[in-house]
Order: sequence, then structure tokens, then C-alpha cells
Amino acid sequence: MSTVREIKSEPEQLPSSLGQLDATMIVVGSMIGSGIFITSAESARLVGAPGWLLLAWGLAGLLTITGALCCAELAAMMPKAGGQYIFLRQAYGPLFGFLFGWAIFLVIQTGTIAAVAVAFAKFTGVLSPAVATNSYLIPPVHLGSTYAISLSTEQLVAVVMILLLTWSNTRGLELGKLVQNSFTFAKTAALMGLIVIGLALGWSATSAARSAAWWDSWTNGWRPEIAQPGLAATGVFALLMLLGKAMVGPLFAQSAWNNVTFTGGEVRDPGRTLPRALLIGCGIVVTLYLLANVAYIATLPLDGIQKAPQNRVAVAAMNAVLGPVGTVLMAAAIMISTFGCNNGLILAGARVYYAMARDGLFFRKVAELNRQKAPAMALIAQGIWASLLTLPRTIATDPSTGAVAYGNVYTQLLEYIVSADLVFYVLMVTAVIVLRRKASAAARPYRTWGYPVVPAIYLLLAVLLIVDLAVLAPSTSGIGYLIVLTGVPVFLAWRRRALI
Repeated sequence: MSTVREIKSEPEQLPSSLGQLDATMIVVGSMIGSGIFITSAESARLVGAPGWLLLAWGLAGLLTITGALCCAELAAMMPKAGGQYIFLRQAYGPLFGFLFGWAIFLVIQTGTIAAVAVAFAKFTGVLSPAVATNSYLIPPVHLGSTYAISLSTEQLVAVVMILLLTWSNTRGLELGKLVQNSFTFAKTAALMGLIVIGLALGWSATSAARSAAWWDSWTNGWRPEIAQPGLAATGVFALLMLLGKAMVGPLFAQSAWNNVTFTGGEVRDPGRTLPRALLIGCGIVVTLYLLANVAYIATLPLDGIQKAPQNRVAVAAMNAVLGPVGTVLMAAAIMISTFGCNNGLILAGARVYYAMARDGLFFRKVAELNRQKAPAMALIAQGIWASLLTLPRTIATDPSTGAVAYGNVYTQLLEYIVSADLVFYVLMVTAVIVLRRKASAAARPYRTWGYPVVPAIYLLLAVLLIVDLAVLAPSTSGIGYLIVLTGVPVFLAWRRRALI
């Protein structure tokens, strides 16, 4: 009878100093970033009715909760630094674990850190106009016709934020968790404030909540060919397909809940603490996100959600209720939210590269701890790459006017990686089933509630969504898989080096 392979013969060096509150705050803090404040605009455009918008968030929440229920079993079973990297390696072999870590370092974790940092800078610009996308210290330098590199005041603020949080996390886990807990409490209170104000002072005669067409998108002027140009499907089938695409924003607003597993080696009593942190943290965030969308619907008309300036739905809602003061308050709240979110992402992500380096699959220095028992080199490598991802820009030229507009490369990369990231989540949930057979004798302090129904629900919804995105966006999905597969030759090179 097979058992789980030992990860390392030597004991874990990372100190176990994260308690129940700390672990839960990592879950909540890593999840609540900028997504809840902006992604509802695109989702509303895709589905065209308030009922379908809430359903998109509800289904994303169902995926989050069922995924967390499954992940909790693996986290309690293998509480090691690296989390999901370890789970995939144990279930499917080192290649799958490496590909996850490769994608995490190349774009998923670092790209998200860059995106959240730029979101922080954008909302800093609401309070300080000197911080702006087009206020350049180094104007865009074109690298061909598709890409450029620049340094604006907005990008500079983003880089400074990443480097500051990277430095603070090298000072040890005590400082990192203090920052995490403080900012998570603050931003959760701010999100609750948005909900209370929206639900108490909203409900105007023109709000989406007053609409008679809660589910009839066509009555609201929605057309599938406008929501998704080139879509061949029509009628209700087209709406259901676009419902799947509308879940992408909510799903990634709720993502990063697995980050707490990356710190598994630093959690006290992980068999109890990790499952509770995952379930309590995800339950809190999913509930708050649904209520926040109810607040948007209660406060704004449907086209006010769909056409919110720069997709800032939360800012539009607060402005509708409180005027300019609401705009300033919401900008400050989102700055707090993104700052705390990035601290959690930076703290947790480095533990994956640390675990990979201990397995001989990353630079040896990354496996070392500093005097404060922090994986400083892993943090520095992550911080440098995430900072660099804020600098490249995409180039778009208007053919009629010749005007040039610049976008963010990391946003493009994240769009590419959406489907691949979902595949990694599917593999993690499937690992619960695989390891029930492969390592049946291993200790399981927590067993997935509702097994095998809960994993089946997750896998059904996730696979349908992966297929849906493959149909609606085949090029971006395909490029995402190719980005992940570039890790195969890198893995072979690292393995060969480790054997020399």
C-alpha cells in the first residue's frame, strides 16, 4: 500500500508562528483586493440583467467554497511550505508540481501582485493627481509595433509598493502577519461600510434593484452579438455561455484563497487551523462579495454598473450616495484593500519558490532563510520580477486617427493564464480523489465534507467553464497553456542540474 512520499528528510526550518486568526486573515486578506470594486462592470455587460449578475457571483462563490472544502483536506494532510505545489507533486509527480510553481512565478502570483500594485497606484491618483498613467518619468520606448516599456508616476508608486512590502516581509513573519492582520481588518470594515451605505441609502427609483427585467436581458437592451462580437450562438444558449465568461472576473476576485496553504509549514496545529482558516475565510469573503453586488444593484441603474468610469463600480456607487466625499472615501478604502491584499500575496507566494528550491527545482539561494527565519531570497526574486511586470506596455493604434493607447502586459498575461489556472485548481481538487487511493493510509486530520459530491460539483462547474472559455476565447486559452508548457524544458534542465 503506497503512502505519501516524504518531502525532505531534514525538519522544516520555517518557524510555526501563525495561529488561527493569522491564517484566516491571510485567506481573507489575499482574496479581498481590487476585483470586487471593478469586475462587476464587465460581468454586467456580458449578461445584461441584475439577476444574472448575482448568479455569476453566486456560482463563482460555489466554486470557491467547494474548492476550499477539498483543499482543506490536502492542507491538513500535508502542512508544508509550498502548499498546492506539494499537493500536485505528491498526487501526479514532480513535473506537475513544477509547472504550477513555474506558472505561479512567471505570471499568476507575480502578475497578480503587479496588477494589485497598479490598482493601488491608480486609486492613489484619485487623491493625488500627480500619480497618473500618462505622467511619465521615462516616456514609452517602443519595442516593435506591439510592446513598449515606460516608467510613469503610477508605475513608480506600484514598484515602490511592491518593494516596500517585499522588504517588510524579509524582516520576519511577525512583522508580515502584523501588517496582514491590521490591513485585513481595515479593508473588511471598509467593504462592510460600502455594503451598509449602499443597502441603507440606495434603492433609488432608477436603481437596477427596481428593474422589472431582473432576468430578461433582452428587455434591458442586451444582445449577444454586442456582448461578445463574433459569437455564433443565439438565444438562451448564448446567454448561458456568456454567463460562464461573466464568472471569470468574480472567480479571480475570489482567487488566492489557496495562498494560506503556501505557508503551511508556519502554521500552528495545521490539522485544525488550516481547514478552519480556509472555510471561515472563504465563507466571509463570498458572503461579503454577494452583499456588495446587492449594494451596487440597490444603488446604481444597470447601465450605471455597466458603464462605470474605468469600471470603478464601487466608486460610482459611493459617489451616487455621498457625492464627491464618497469618491474620496472609496479611493482610500481601495488603497487600504490593495495594500493589504498585496502583503498577503507577497508573504505567501515566496513560500512556493522556497519549496521548489529545496527540491532542487529553483536557484539554491532561494531555499535559504535569513536571520529573521524568512525566505528572503525567494521574496526578493518574486519582488524584482513582479516590479518588472509593471513596466512593459501593450500598444494599440486607432486606425482612423493614428492615436496610440497603452495597456498593461501583465493584464494580457493574466487573461492568457485564466484557463490554465483553472486547470491547476481542477488538478488540486482531483488530487483529493487520487490521494484517497494512492495514499489511503496517510493521516487525514480533516476529511472533505460531502465527499464525493462536493468534489464532483467543483469539477463539473470548473470543467464546463474551461470548455466555455476555450470556445469563447480559444486564442487566449491556447496561449495560456503554451505559457505553462514552457516550463517543461525548464523542469528538465533543473532536474538535470540537480542530478549532476
